[in-house]
Amino acid sequence: MTETIINLDTVNPIEFFGVNNGKLDILKRKFPLLKILSRGTQIKLSGAPEQIETAKEKIALLIQYMERNGHMSENYLEQILGGDDEKAIDNFIERNPNDVLVFGPNGKTVRARTQNQKIMVQACDKNDIVFAIGPAGTGKTYTAVALAVRALKNKLVKKIILTRPAVEAGESLGFLPGDLKEKIDPYLRPLYDALDDMIPADKLSYYMQTRTIEIAPLAYMRGRTLDNAFIILDEAQNTNDLQIKMFLTRIGPNAKAIITGDPTQIDLPKNQQSGLFKATRVLKHIDGISYIELDEEDVVRHRLVKSIIKAYNKDDERIMKEKEQDKK
Repeated sequence: MTETIINLDTVNPIEFFGVNNGKLDILKRKFPLLKILSRGTQIKLSGAPEQIETAKEKIALLIQYMERNGHMSENYLEQILGGDDEKAIDNFIERNPNDVLVFGPNGKTVRARTQNQKIMVQACDKNDIVFAIGPAGTGKTYTAVALAVRALKNKLVKKIILTRPAVEAGESLGFLPGDLKEKIDPYLRPLYDALDDMIPADKLSYYMQTRTIEIAPLAYMRGRTLDNAFIILDEAQNTNDLQIKMFLTRIGPNAKAIITGDPTQIDLPKNQQSGLFKATRVLKHIDGISYIELDEEDVVRHRLVKSIIKAYNKDDERIMKEKEQDKK
């Protein structure tokens, strides 16, 4: 058995270990064969030499991240510890200033955080239409909005148009209080939240008043030609064939569009099929249209979201197998 001590002189040990040693417990779960103890500003590792070396490398990455950012959420801790190759590590540690998409209020930087999000950014740079498909929490909408804001700030487009189908997720719009705008706004709230992270409140208010940034239900796009604009269709899994075709044929010259969707969260009536599936199948091989798939490894929300998605996927696979056996 080998022992080694790592000093945390350059970071705040309280932030590093977490409240009630919550982050230290995550580190211990990652290396169950090691004995890991915290002593003031030190970590003591005891165990097999090869395990200690691997743990030292990961702890060095955590320290490097803390030195650059001053803090580290449990979610980021999980993802850094889970990165087993240079690309995964690069998503968190080797920060290139040129990778920043947007500088938000109070100096906040918005960037692609995972490998597939980076691929999404590259696809948008090279193509005018991008389909970004994946489960909840993978940063599809957030990355798309960041790309739109970047394009506006760089004067590549004159306006941003954000749209969603106003599909009821088990609730009836008719029973909600208020006028039409007040009924619709909750469906569009994720788009507002993303913009709040990237544009100061006063400037965002000005953009909204001048319609430089427009957020509207998908039905409001009918009959329009969207030129010199960056357009995002969010929650596209809740469109039918005619709706998504209508949206795609609104795109005018000097415009870019990103279509995001989560095939596992379709809120359409049972007798309607999602138009997203046909669109990705029919348009996938057209030059200038790119298709990006994100998965649970791209989840950047709470660390449990990834586990929740995996659990549901596993249960879906079980149900499919049972159905196949019943057919036999």
